[in-house]
Amino acid sequence: MKRLEFTIEINTSIEKIWETLWNDTTYRDWVSVFCEGTYVKTNWNEGDSVHFLTPDGKGMNSIIEKKLEHQYIAFKHISELENFEPQPVDETTSEWTGAMEIYELIPSTSSVTLKVLMDTLEKYIEYFETTFPKALERVKTLSENNQ
Repeated sequence: MKRLEFTIEINTSIEKIWETLWNDTTYRDWVSVFCEGTYVKTNWNEGDSVHFLTPDGKGMNSIIEKKLEHQYIAFKHISELENFEPQPVDETTSEWTGAMEIYELIPSTSSVTLKVLMDTLEKYIEYFETTFPKALERVKTLSENNQ
């Protein structure tokens, strides 16, 4: 497993960026870069389950391992979802179960840095290195244009 890091400077408030990241409407917009129609089901509390879903019910079963409102959220990925239901960890998913995806907002005097750390398997590195920057550009656009 390899940890990837992505950052982008955004010229708006931390609160606006946080809202853009996790509000249902804007979340669906920026993650569509990965898969059109993707959405999330969770109560957004530390320790809660999180289902990252495609329209056909596939996706990732995770938990919110740590959350500091408007600052930091860490997702721990557990297993896959099929037909909208968590699947048991099997030989394939055991390669990545426990992988982390962390979002941190770091303010400076003139902007906010959005930093994302993400654990992934070697075979997905190229995909994420190409696609994640596009998703962060979309977060930036949505955050700055909806002030």
